[in-house]
Amino acid sequence: MTVVTVAPATKPTRAEAEEAVRTLIRWAGDDPAREGLAGTPDRVVRSYEEFFAGYEIEPSEILSRTFEETDGYDEMVILRDIRLESYCEHHMVPIIGKAHVAYLPRHRVVGISKLARLVDAYAKRLQIQEKMTAQIANTIEEVLQPEGVAVVIEAQHQCMTTRGVHKTGVTMVTSRMLGAFRTDPSTRREFLSMIGNPVSHSRD
Repeated sequence: MTVVTVAPATKPTRAEAEEAVRTLIRWAGDDPAREGLAGTPDRVVRSYEEFFAGYEIEPSEILSRTFEETDGYDEMVILRDIRLESYCEHHMVPIIGKAHVAYLPRHRVVGISKLARLVDAYAKRLQIQEKMTAQIANTIEEVLQPEGVAVVIEAQHQCMTTRGVHKTGVTMVTSRMLGAFRTDPSTRREFLSMIGNPVSHSRD
């Protein structure tokens, strides 16, 4: 039996990334050397650094600083309407929408900006919405160990609106319910009511 060892992928240099953009411009039928496109490879690479900044972040570390002085607060914590910008891993076009994140604290709470940063850490990668929804919820459960976690994402996919079937105004809704949000229907209903109930029958 022959064992084939695959070497780990080496990240291309910035120059290689810029040359790849020039190749795509030529493939599209234009001249990357003309005035209007001469600076495009640099701009595209700088844009990609922003679009895909999530690869440089360890999501669990975002939630590492927590607070225990809550005076016994044990009700739902919700951050809703978190703007979300991601990119479809199948066509590399935008996924734009919003996330609603909730948890029931057990002993600890986290600064609310950290929940938004966690969403960004996973959104700013090549993604599918179902996986991103699960990743956000699973990380909160793993790090904070709350009584329950709920994540709902509503988003429009430009792989569907600007190509292919060309269906505009279509929103995809995904959800991940863990702990009390999964086992207690009243907790689940309260959460969905507070975010405007985008899912009448949430998928876990």
